[in-house]
Amino acid sequence: MADSLQTEVHGNVLVMTMHRPEARNAMDRATSEALAAALDELDARDDLRLGVVTGSGGTFCSGMDLKGFLRGERPSVEGRGFAGLTERPPRKVLIAAVEGYALAGGFEMVLACDLVVASRAAKFGLPEAKRGLVASAGGLMRLPRRIPYHVAMEFALTGDMLDAERAHALGLVNRLAEPGQALAGALALAQAVAANGPLAVATSKRIVSESGDWSQAEMFERQKPIAAPVFSSADAREGSAAFAEKRAPNWTGR
Repeated sequence: MADSLQTEVHGNVLVMTMHRPEARNAMDRATSEALAAALDELDARDDLRLGVVTGSGGTFCSGMDLKGFLRGERPSVEGRGFAGLTERPPRKVLIAAVEGYALAGGFEMVLACDLVVASRAAKFGLPEAKRGLVASAGGLMRLPRRIPYHVAMEFALTGDMLDAERAHALGLVNRLAEPGQALAGALALAQAVAANGPLAVATSKRIVSESGDWSQAEMFERQKPIAAPVFSSADAREGSAAFAEKRAPNWTGR
């Protein structure tokens, strides 16, 4: 694992911290590869339920390392995209804990996450147009699916920044935290998710993330084979029994 990515397990949550504070956590090739490896670990380990990605030094990620770009280095992983994340997010739930700036590729990383907790002082943006570049790591495609079209177009074309309060009002941010408390807020949200059945959570994530392009005529038929196994699972029986017996469920993920 590269020194520029730190990982720590908090119970059943894997926290991945980008650690290049001297470069505002700008993404380089080594960090991209390290994050891809950490996300693989998240998906592979049965004891891990969710992941949280964040940045050190009061900044989430300022985007691509432009010095590396000028050297011909690209902070992408084949088949995975920018930061080893944007083209193939993990199967398990991933939360972005945002302090400070999430710009360019950093914002595109946030958009690839399932949930977002941000400091009230956080700022988001796609400034690529100001540099003669294009936000090609998913920002231009995901942003108009998260917020109204004209608002997304404004930020894509002007390159201006979006503050956390407005991002929250637009539904882009799930929860706001006081400065310095985004990670704590993300961990609290993670525990709220982890308290639920793992099969139910994984299946719900899959349906929500995949169904946006399903037509009304086909959507229930597309959902059926994905959802059906959950209803015949041991966890479904356990959840019902726990409710009837007024106790906490003991999930097995089966």
